[in-house]
Amino acid sequence: MGSHLIGLLKKHDCRILAPRKAECDFINPRETNAFLEKERPDIIIHCAAYYGGLKIHDLYPATIYYENLMMNTNLMHYGWKTGVKKFIGLGSDCSYPGYLDKEVLTEEDLWAGPVHETTKNYGYLKKMLSVQGWAYKKQYGFNSIHLILTNMFGPGDKFHPNASHVVAALIKKFVDAKESGAPEVEIWGSGRPTRQFLYVEDAAEGILKAAELYDEINPINLSTRLGARTIKDLAETISNIIEYPGKIVYNTSKPDGQMKKILDVSKMIKHLNWEPQTSLEDGLKKTIEWYLPNKKEADARAH
Repeated sequence: MGSHLIGLLKKHDCRILAPRKAECDFINPRETNAFLEKERPDIIIHCAAYYGGLKIHDLYPATIYYENLMMNTNLMHYGWKTGVKKFIGLGSDCSYPGYLDKEVLTEEDLWAGPVHETTKNYGYLKKMLSVQGWAYKKQYGFNSIHLILTNMFGPGDKFHPNASHVVAALIKKFVDAKESGAPEVEIWGSGRPTRQFLYVEDAAEGILKAAELYDEINPINLSTRLGARTIKDLAETISNIIEYPGKIVYNTSKPDGQMKKILDVSKMIKHLNWEPQTSLEDGLKKTIEWYLPNKKEADARAH
């Protein structure tokens, strides 16, 4: 996400700061305060995160919780303290209740029940980022917005098995299987869960639209209405693009996660006068075209 945002921001007359962890560890409050005191940015778009798919949540639940909580807390607190004019917090659709029997989730559903068991460490802390924004606006008048993003994918994604989300994980599985001549590809779960998928370049464009146009404290969904897809459909689409000749096998002993996560985007369209334009098929083709020549580096990025 960060690299795509930088690419768009370079088209504008602004100074861009994108520190790596070696330059400033946002988990550390002193480093965060010192960096922001020195640089004095006008706007913070908070993309920093320690994250991944179901596997990394199973392996490192405490690390995910602690590191993200500290980054969220420090960046907003010291952003307010050093005079930041606007803070854009990026949330996740896993913050939504995991067991609601609803076709589409609106922003008003955010507190309507517990998050899904498989991602509660990440889902709840992302909710708390929105609560922190509310509290700082109420007490200090701090301008903070909270965007709830659906499943993102695209060039630059993480493809390491411990860190990848579903699109990157499936692309890697099918590419590896085709290269090795494996007769089948195993998919975790039943393939029945339904998701939306947001191409990263569209996501970056939407974030900058919100940074420019949206100032309400209430969260706003950032997703696509181009159509939800099952994991089975996603896997078959990737398989067809890569031209993998083998079988797809679903391991139903593995977890499905939340069965349905479809976000309502009417508020996004109303306030931003914008919606994503990249179809899932086109986004997948662009991602695979990037991945193949960058496979070694992309596979190695575990964090």
